[in-house]
Amino acid sequence: MKLFFLAALHLITACAAQPYAPAPLADQAQSSTTVYVVSHGWHTGFVVPADALQARIPALKTRFTDTPFLEIGWGDKGFYQAQEITTGLTLRAMFWSSGAILHVVAVPRNVRRYFANSEQASFCLSERNYTALLDFIAASFAKDPQGRVQPLKQGIYGDSQFYEGVGTYHLFNTCNKWTAKGLQQAGFDLSPTFKLTAGSVMAQVRGDSHICPQTAP
Repeated sequence: MKLFFLAALHLITACAAQPYAPAPLADQAQSSTTVYVVSHGWHTGFVVPADALQARIPALKTRFTDTPFLEIGWGDKGFYQAQEITTGLTLRAMFWSSGAILHVVAVPRNVRRYFANSEQASFCLSERNYTALLDFIAASFAKDPQGRVQPLKQGIYGDSQFYEGVGTYHLFNTCNKWTAKGLQQAGFDLSPTFKLTAGSVMAQVRGDSHICPQTAP
């Protein structure tokens, strides 16, 4: 029982829509947009150019003005916003989640410098696969009856904000599995089923032949 709890805790602390058949990753000659996956130890998220996502969700343009990139992470509503992590909070997130939430952070132009203390991997996507990834991210935001995203409290670092999310967090549907689903939508040849840890996600990103033709900022 203790080992099970420790394993579950390992997965849950990572995270403080039916997929369509994705198009294969474009080759280097066709790649056009640089995207990042950032690992903060146990938790992963995407860093994407702000403009295209803000075009899909205008409220993000109002909230995050003049930022070239946005980091987006998905997780359990109660756990992600908590100031202090407790055993009870961990168990609730694993088995009785209070709902999903998205964390959005304004990121300056030099992504690698901003996340210098985090593991990073970059890849390039064709227009088709980039659009598919953006659609996946945009669909992860919960909307009110008027189609507007629902901001919650301020985020946990930098210029950041929490938003109501779509989906159900549990032991086998973690933030890292959400990232893996996004990669699948973007054309990565993977199954998100067992991508429950940050390490498994980062290994997948680094293992695919998607190196950008030019050095990313």
